[in-house]
Amino acid sequence: MPASGAVTRNTLRQQIADALRDEVLAGRLQPGEEFTVKQIAEQYGVSATPVREALVDLCAQGLLDSDQHRGFRVHQYSVDDYRRMVEARMLVVDGIFRRHAPAALPVRPPTAEPELGVGVALVSIRRRGEAAARAARAGDLDVLIGYDIRYWRELARLVAANDYIADFLHRLRVQAWVFSVPYLRSERDMHGWLWSGHIDLVDAITRGDAEAAVEVVRAYNTHSLEWADRLDSRAR
Repeated sequence: MPASGAVTRNTLRQQIADALRDEVLAGRLQPGEEFTVKQIAEQYGVSATPVREALVDLCAQGLLDSDQHRGFRVHQYSVDDYRRMVEARMLVVDGIFRRHAPAALPVRPPTAEPELGVGVALVSIRRRGEAAARAARAGDLDVLIGYDIRYWRELARLVAANDYIADFLHRLRVQAWVFSVPYLRSERDMHGWLWSGHIDLVDAITRGDAEAAVEVVRAYNTHSLEWADRLDSRAR
């Protein structure tokens, strides 16, 4: 919110975009579901302009599709799309850790007192990771998604030290969740497919162990690709 407390059009635009993104991530807006600017404006009790701008923003993020005559619809990703997301993040994250020598990664024991900068960031990331891992083990998808997205965004900003890379990975993360949510909710054993290795990765980074960090991420991506294969086999 601006310092004055006033809600500007840009603030409203972002609030609407965030709310709709959360609806998609929660599965309350299903892939392929259609709606118009007017419907969303009436739902939130706001004017059409910030709604239209928010929907255009979500289209740019790959979450919605725009149809000039029918309005907007939630983008429907295929299993092949998901595989390409996993492969893209695998290449980028692997490159991030390979670029850094182990000594260049933050080195501090997990129990050490936080310091300014990297230490504070790692404490925050660890807390989000712990919450995400607990939610994954409990099968609480709604809680997991929120913490997982923030965990990876903060981690990418810390390790990549490049906002363009961090934003790219964040977009992939959100898109992957948009694809995954409807399938995960239909899984009989959701727990088996929810990754909970967040703290293993933080520990590797805290030790300055780039090789271990790469192995954690590779195992996670392999797990994701195995799930994609399972979805393909079920569709046959």
